[in-house]
Amino acid sequence: MDLAALAEPIVQAPLAGGASTPQLAAAVSTAGGLGFLAAGYKTADVVREDIIALRSLSDSPFGVNLFAPPSPAPQPAVIEAYAEELRGEAQRYGAGLGDPRHDDDEFAAKLELVREERVPIVSFTFGSPPPGVASQLHTAGSDVWVTVTNLDEALQAESDGADVLVVQGLEAGGHRAYFKDDPEPDDLGLLSALRLIARRVDLPLVAAGGIADGAAVAAVLCAGAIAAQVGTALMLSPEAGTSEPHRAALASSRSTRLTRAFTGRRARGIVNRFMRDHDIRAPIAYPDIHHLTSPIRAAARRTDDPDGLNLWAGQTHSLAQPVPAAEIVRRLGREAREAAAALAQRLER
Repeated sequence: MDLAALAEPIVQAPLAGGASTPQLAAAVSTAGGLGFLAAGYKTADVVREDIIALRSLSDSPFGVNLFAPPSPAPQPAVIEAYAEELRGEAQRYGAGLGDPRHDDDEFAAKLELVREERVPIVSFTFGSPPPGVASQLHTAGSDVWVTVTNLDEALQAESDGADVLVVQGLEAGGHRAYFKDDPEPDDLGLLSALRLIARRVDLPLVAAGGIADGAAVAAVLCAGAIAAQVGTALMLSPEAGTSEPHRAALASSRSTRLTRAFTGRRARGIVNRFMRDHDIRAPIAYPDIHHLTSPIRAAARRTDDPDGLNLWAGQTHSLAQPVPAAEIVRRLGREAREAAAALAQRLER
C-alpha cells in the first residue's frame, strides 16, 4: 500500500486490550487515514469476526496487528513470588489470580487467518516475524509492518522482509515494542529514533509516540516519517472501546510512567495505586504476569476503580478529545497542513 496516497497521513494505533473496535478502524479509514484491528489478547475466531465486521462497515484498506512470539519462559519461582505479593490485591477486588501461562497468543492460528483473509497490512509488535513469515504474507498480498524502537531493531526488521517500519518513541502509551522483553533502559524519544533510523534504513517510516495534534504530525513528517500513528488521541472517541474509568483518567492531567506491574513488560500508563505499590517488585515475565493480573484488572474495571487496572496512555493524553474518530483524523490532517504552511512561510523570510 502506498501510504503517500492516504488523504490524511494518519494511522490508527492497534490499541490491543479493549480500545480496538471494528467501528474505530472503519471510522479512521473512511476519514482518509488507515485503521487497524488489534489481534492481541483475542482468539483467532474473534479476530475473524472483527475483520468481517470491519469489512461490512468500510471497503477501505486496513491492517491487523499481531504479537510476535514471546521470549523463553521465566523461572517459575519469579512468578510465584510476585503472585504471593498480589494475593492481597485479589482479595481487595474479590477476584482470584489468573493462570500465569507462557503462551504465544495463538500466533500460528492468527497468522493463518490474516493470510486466508488477505488482510492488506499485517503489522508485528514485540519483534520481527519469524523466518519465512514475511514472504508468506507477501504471497498472500499483504504488506508487512514491524514496530521498532531503535536502529538495531530497524535493521533486523529490514533484513527480515519488512515493507514499513513503525518507529515507536518513548512517549508512546501502552507496551514498549522492544524485540527483547525488557532490555536495559536506553530508550529513544521519537524524533531521535526517527532521525537515527532514517539515515540508515531505506524503508517508509510511520512515527508513533505522543502525537495528539496536527503540529506534532507535521513535526514527524518533517523528521522523515511518511505518516503519524496515533493511539491515545483516539481513545476518547465514541467508537473506541475504552472503559469508563480509563476515559476519566485520560481526560485528566495526571502523569504517566513506564511499569511492569500489570504485565511483566514495560508499558506506559497513567500512574495509579497498583503501579505505585507493585512496580518495584514486578518481574520481567511477559505474558505470564499479564495473565496473572488479568482477573484483578477485570474486577477493577467492573467496579469502575481506576486504581486497579492498567490505564495505558501516552505522555500527551490530556490533549485527547471526546469527539468522533473521523473528526479527529481530519482535524489532525488539517492542523498538520496549517503547521507546515506556517513553517514554510517562516523559513522563507
